[in-house]
Amino acid sequence: MLELLSFGPNGWGGQLLMGTAMTVAVAVSAFAFGIVVGSLGASAKLSHSLALNVLADFYTTIVRGIPELLVIYLLFFGGSGVATSIAAAFGYDGRIDLDAFTIGVLAVGLISGAYSTEVIRGAVQSVPFGQIEAARACGMSRWLILRRVLVPQTLRFALPGLGNVWQLTLKDTALVSVTALAELMRVTHLAAGATRQPFLFYGTAAVLYLVLTTISTALFNRAEISANRGVRRA
Repeated sequence: MLELLSFGPNGWGGQLLMGTAMTVAVAVSAFAFGIVVGSLGASAKLSHSLALNVLADFYTTIVRGIPELLVIYLLFFGGSGVATSIAAAFGYDGRIDLDAFTIGVLAVGLISGAYSTEVIRGAVQSVPFGQIEAARACGMSRWLILRRVLVPQTLRFALPGLGNVWQLTLKDTALVSVTALAELMRVTHLAAGATRQPFLFYGTAAVLYLVLTTISTALFNRAEISANRGVRRA
């Protein structure tokens, strides 16, 4: 039975590893996209503009309030049409077709971004205002304060929450299998159906996901230790 997991011509080991690599690629891309979206969303929520506040609240409420799978289906069936309509508004008269990888990254990234928005917003609010005042008193410009005080401190406070968002993003990639993208869950489903050994392959997929989450936890823990180096504990 274990021969089915080998890397030979009759084994699925190579396909499972390629599916795992695709899962990591989707997760990393979606997480990075989510960080960008989350930073913009947090900026909107912390701004003094009522319109931006409402827009950011609407985004986070809607995306966090509906099932993740529904977000993927909405982009899978309507993403190309929306992209084509936006392009048409700028004078492009052709059709834009989004591939499964792009749809997966956009969908999971939007979900990740909704949670990252709240994490980053809370981290910014956790930075002591006295540090900002001290930087201003030293004559620092707004950009210098942002680069040397606000961003490093925000990152330090946001790391634990972003670690949780990353784990959520990694697990949400399994839902992208509905777009037929050959990530880990899709390959596992095909292998289980072809060999009639579902327990073997789904069990193997569970182990691979656990390996990825364990490595991720270790990396985020090291990042937290590094970010908090030199910080006095109360």
